[in-house]
Amino acid sequence: MDKLAGLQEILTMDPNNSFARYGLAMEYAGRGEIEAALAQFDTLLLAHPDYTAGYFMAAQTLARVQRTPEAIERLKAGIASAQRTGNTHAQSEMQGMLDELAG
Repeated sequence: MDKLAGLQEILTMDPNNSFARYGLAMEYAGRGEIEAALAQFDTLLLAHPDYTAGYFMAAQTLARVQRTPEAIERLKAGIASAQRTGNTHAQSEMQGMLDELAG
């Protein structure tokens, strides 16, 4: 069974599994399936608004395909999430990317 199928099977049993949802989004992004990846990031962040890494990786996925305005919005939301959760490392990384994209 490939990684994609395994993650989908986990989500069939537990649709609220944030780690598997994030993994599925990352797997799609790695395969270049941008819309599928973004749909999974959206599902993840709707159910788990403080899954900070989801914002950062969604922003990176968007930036990779030159969807800069959307990437900037994801970064802003991610920075807010990082502030809520006290994740200063993620906040700093996302702020750096935001400065680069917005500059």
